[in-house]
Amino acid sequence: MNPSFDFSYHNPTQIHFGPNSFAKLADLIPRDARVLLLYGGGSIKKNGIHAEVCAALAGRQVVEFAGVEPNPTLETLSLAVDLARREKITFILGVGGGSVADGAKFIACAALYDGDGWDIVSGKFVPQEALPVGIVLTLPATGSESNAGAVVTRRSTLQKKVFYVPPARPRFAILNPDVMASLPDRQLENGVVDAFVHVCEQYLTYPVGALVQDGYAEAVLRALKTLADSFAQRHTTDWRQNLMWAANQALCGVIGAGVPADWATHRLAVELTALYGIDHGRTLSIIQPWLLRELIEAKRAKLEQMGREVFRMPAPTAEQTIAALEAFYRSLNMPLHLSEAGVDDPDAATRVMQAVREHGNAALGGHAGLDEEKTTRIIAAACS
Repeated sequence: MNPSFDFSYHNPTQIHFGPNSFAKLADLIPRDARVLLLYGGGSIKKNGIHAEVCAALAGRQVVEFAGVEPNPTLETLSLAVDLARREKITFILGVGGGSVADGAKFIACAALYDGDGWDIVSGKFVPQEALPVGIVLTLPATGSESNAGAVVTRRSTLQKKVFYVPPARPRFAILNPDVMASLPDRQLENGVVDAFVHVCEQYLTYPVGALVQDGYAEAVLRALKTLADSFAQRHTTDWRQNLMWAANQALCGVIGAGVPADWATHRLAVELTALYGIDHGRTLSIIQPWLLRELIEAKRAKLEQMGREVFRMPAPTAEQTIAALEAFYRSLNMPLHLSEAGVDDPDAATRVMQAVREHGNAALGGHAGLDEEKTTRIIAAACS
């Protein structure tokens, strides 16, 4: 007998989607706001987005903070927190991808907290309030623009952690597919895979009779597979807007409502970024196939369902689905082994497993009973 659905779902983020969505920005931020304009390495100045945003913010007090890294660090974000306090900021506007959105959420909470900012990331302190946050999305991948999650790395200890701060969930998100015109192929490839694995983590568990959630997950997975198959069309409006919306829907909360999830791929993959600086999407393609092989019996029914409904195989085995998944990643130039990501470290498996243990992720349990022995085999296979 399948379990009853039991969940609460509320997503208050207002989405403004389309080529004219920047025009909404002037009405979304109060006229008397003191705005912290947060962004990354400065590409928004080259592609004209910075000028458009600043024009929309005319008449408001704006303080800029640039330099948020991919995989934002506590050390960098703490500088932005200090700036927000000094300038008495009342609104955080992040312009960028998932890293900037994650950073905006952290700053919004930490600016109102007197203690160590890592307390928020580690869960020692749970914020009950935050400065309001808005996001102008420039890189579709994480869905962070309309959820309450964030990921921050502490550079000094090579710890990368996921945390949830509902008070900092963005009030709005501007999703204009035209901004993707200047993105390099590598970032688009990462975006497709990141969104795909986000859905997998909420789908590849075991059947519970969730017709709507399964159907929605499969629709998003099929869309992402189609985008990979039609990557040559990545400069078209149709391609861009479908990736931007698929990536948002992959992690806005609705797919996982009331169904079991398994975030083990992410929990292990973060160590590859923390240790070797590998793009997040690429760490997922390195870890996931090996994790699925190790946990194949617990996930067999859903893997076979995925083979039928996503990869359109008539009577697939779980093993064939994993092979199709690897071919999908290969089509996007994604690595399946650590060495293919440019890491030449004969002690990689030992280093990664040590970090996994130190951060409490060696035996994640879950429906597949992931213990330390299984985790060790997954890491060894991925790092071989």
